[in-house]
Amino acid sequence: MMRRARKAIAALAAASLVLGPMPVLAQDSGALAYQPQTSDERGLWLEMDEAERTLKTSRFVVRDPELNAYVRGVLCREVGEERCRGVRIYIVRTPGFNASMAPNGMMQVWTGLLLRMRNEAQLAAVLGHEFGHFEHRHSLQNFRSIRGKTDAMAWLSFLGTVGLVAQVGLLGSIFSFNRDMEREADVVSIGYMRGGGYSPGAAAAVWRQVIREGEATAIARKQKPRRHGRGFLDSHPAPEDRMTYLANLARDVPDVGGGGFLGAGEYRGAMAKWWAPLIDDQIKLNDFGGTEWLLEEMALGEGWTPELLYARGELYRARGKPEDFAAAAGFYREALAKGYALPELRRGLGLALLRTGATGEGRALLKEYVTMQPDAADRPMIAMLAGGE
Repeated sequence: MMRRARKAIAALAAASLVLGPMPVLAQDSGALAYQPQTSDERGLWLEMDEAERTLKTSRFVVRDPELNAYVRGVLCREVGEERCRGVRIYIVRTPGFNASMAPNGMMQVWTGLLLRMRNEAQLAAVLGHEFGHFEHRHSLQNFRSIRGKTDAMAWLSFLGTVGLVAQVGLLGSIFSFNRDMEREADVVSIGYMRGGGYSPGAAAAVWRQVIREGEATAIARKQKPRRHGRGFLDSHPAPEDRMTYLANLARDVPDVGGGGFLGAGEYRGAMAKWWAPLIDDQIKLNDFGGTEWLLEEMALGEGWTPELLYARGELYRARGKPEDFAAAAGFYREALAKGYALPELRRGLGLALLRTGATGEGRALLKEYVTMQPDAADRPMIAMLAGGE
């Protein structure tokens, strides 16, 4: 059975390369007191431990001690230090919106999620949701169904290409949480937020943002917005339904810890030095509509801050339509006028000006960037452009 479990995990990983990220199993908690009871369950634990050993050495793991301490502090504030103690959090450098928790206490938080959160309370909503899956042993419930499906997987392995597609669908049914489990984790997360003093309304706000960003992406690509996910990942409640019942829960769950803290300033401070690289990651997704909406939404609170103006300049410069370089230069100049000192701002403005024909000013700005960032990975290329070679 352990060999079959290894094959299932391997096939799941292979499928994710073709079909996108797969949900990671989640379960146990209560200070990690639970231990696997059966041989196949222990096999799953061993596979997750091996996956964690691999993850530890990945170049995609963000090892910034301050950022890691901040994210961990949010989780521990809402679930308590004792229950939080056995959790290992890995921040993974990837622009997608995702977080997950494995049955052995390993939690992954993607940087694309961190970029999209508006405040600490929204982050708490997501972390609490994943811990809710973990605490209620949802993946254990799913894993028990494997006993009745692994024989089918062994048979499907002989069916070639068609069998692979069927096997991927079968695996998805095993490793996805159903809607009842998702709702249960949502209910639990609202309680965690209340206990930690966070504003529970932030949970519904997360899903409102997910909906609107998805609509903006679809409109820009001339597609119809989706109510659910894709294929067998379509196991979560519709975002619109989720937003509604989370808002109702926020009103109905008793306030036991203050319940009003958003922590917008604290969150911006924690993310400040990661803003430029995470914006770069987001822009590389080639999602102009969704990213433009994301920036505009962020600007609703405090207006077009220097950070947002820089990001908008990067977005327009990356799209690269003839009129975009002049627009990007304007955004960069506004950020400079507001005192933004980020070195990458000079790089972006310099590159935009070169494309608009303002060669002298553009090269001067690129030289400033090279001086400010002597160890930058793109220094050789930018130095060449600055020298006109």
